[in-house]
Amino acid sequence: MKLLLVGATGLVGREVLRLALADARVTAIVAPVRKPLPAHPRLEAPLVDFDRLPPDAPWWQAAAVICTLGTTMKVAGTRQAFLRVDHDYPLAVARLALAAGTRTYALNSAAGANAGSRIFYNRVKGELERDLEPLGFASLTYVRPGLIGGERDVARAGEGAALRLLRVLGPVLPRRWRINPAPRIAQALLEAALAGAPGVHVVSSEQLSASIP
Repeated sequence: MKLLLVGATGLVGREVLRLALADARVTAIVAPVRKPLPAHPRLEAPLVDFDRLPPDAPWWQAAAVICTLGTTMKVAGTRQAFLRVDHDYPLAVARLALAAGTRTYALNSAAGANAGSRIFYNRVKGELERDLEPLGFASLTYVRPGLIGGERDVARAGEGAALRLLRVLGPVLPRRWRINPAPRIAQALLEAALAGAPGVHVVSSEQLSASIP
């Protein structure tokens, strides 16, 4: 199958790309990015401006989309900028891919996603889930990790300390509070995209931790 991956340069997106390139079921990958990716025979990585996505690009035609786009308030600088990256871009990608015939969409969301949340981050994630559902994808999956384990290009404030604490306490914590490693999240996203199971599905933080002792 041909896979469209957005967010390929982030922590989870890099893992999705690595797994997809190693998976014989994936015949081609399109990863629109802002900065170049290393070349690979099965990878097309067009440079794009996410504020001006090309609606008629032939690479929108894919069997499935995996979206791992996301930022932080520190990087975004304002709530408006954060909303644009974590809500508007993934929604724009969904609409363009759907118009080109894509029927499966897998989103890297968040454990606290809730459109009614008082927490801005959780509310934005929930609003995206809410706005994706009525678009009409045949298969729609929300993967909702908690704290993501892995090495980021840019460290996130407070995250390092939280990860260290959870690594120590992990064995005695409920599964929903355990670290979700980036490769595990990526695998869940890839399997959801490849399976294309009809309907709306949620992969929870507890499920992502299920195979972790």
